[in-house]
Amino acid sequence: MRYSEGFKRSVIRRAQEKDGKTLDDIARENGIHPATLGRWIQTYRAGKLDTEEGDGIQPSHRNPGEKLALLLESRTVDPDAMGDWLRCHGLHTEHLGLWEQELSTMANDNKNKVDDENTKLRKENRELKRELARKEKALAEAAVLLTLKKNFPTLFEDDKGV
Repeated sequence: MRYSEGFKRSVIRRAQEKDGKTLDDIARENGIHPATLGRWIQTYRAGKLDTEEGDGIQPSHRNPGEKLALLLESRTVDPDAMGDWLRCHGLHTEHLGLWEQELSTMANDNKNKVDDENTKLRKENRELKRELARKEKALAEAAVLLTLKKNFPTLFEDDKGV
């Protein structure tokens, strides 16, 4: 997965803040591998990535993971510093509301798909149980018939001998 430069910058900024979290914690919170975060930090230290620039990516081109991370980060920003934070990420306040609706819709759609799949699987399970019961009954009847066929000559031997 490719991440925007802005997302990389925001994760590196959090890693530099040293608020008691390890790099592994920061990577896990943002859904990236710790080695990926390490490479991004090396790129930053080499001067190929500047953390002070704007994101350089349009808000509509962000992936859902970045949108969620930015939404969560926006909840922790002081209201007085919100304008600076929004400018830093190239956003407007309406983007946050739109993203929240978009992610909520995605979650509800996913829930509906899961519910539909569960209903389908329950129905299939009931049908398979009925079929299994029918086959078990048929197998039991066949076993009785085989036993009778095998023992049939011995049932009438006593009658012949009389």
